[in-house]
Amino acid sequence: MAKHKKKEDNTLLLVALGVIILLGILTLPKLFLFLLLVAIGIAVFLFYKKVKELKIIKRSNIKEIDVMNGKQFENYLGVLFKSLGYKTKVTPTSRDYGADLIVIKDNKKIIVQAKRYSNKVGISSVQQIVGAKNYYKADEIWVITNNYFTQPAINLAYVNNVILIDRDRLIQLSAQAN
Repeated sequence: MAKHKKKEDNTLLLVALGVIILLGILTLPKLFLFLLLVAIGIAVFLFYKKVKELKIIKRSNIKEIDVMNGKQFENYLGVLFKSLGYKTKVTPTSRDYGADLIVIKDNKKIIVQAKRYSNKVGISSVQQIVGAKNYYKADEIWVITNNYFTQPAINLAYVNNVILIDRDRLIQLSAQAN
């Protein structure tokens, strides 16, 4: 019964919206035209933003990733996972409690520690993401790097169910997005 009522409410809303648009066209055509142009402008901007994000993914290869700074790498990962169908949010630079990125897919919250390093990633990155899991109420925790992981980092990740995404897997993900 509640679903039927909601459908009636939506129909009434659509009829009311149609009447408002018709009245707007008939009585205030300049205002209506202005609002229509604003809406089109917003749509074009959102489309441009999406195309720009996809271009970033397509032209970013591992050599370009290797020269990014940490924040650029976090933003790159946000765009990468968005293109793979995740909802993404890059956390603030400070007070992130050990998570650089939050990604959600299929109602599963994943927090990510992003490490754009010129050397192997050590145990402290795994410790940081393990510490952040409860704070963010995450279902999964990942550490992603453009490099590789030390054996102690791999060992600690294993016992804490941390998913490690190294250079080779990152290249695969980037190719998959393209």
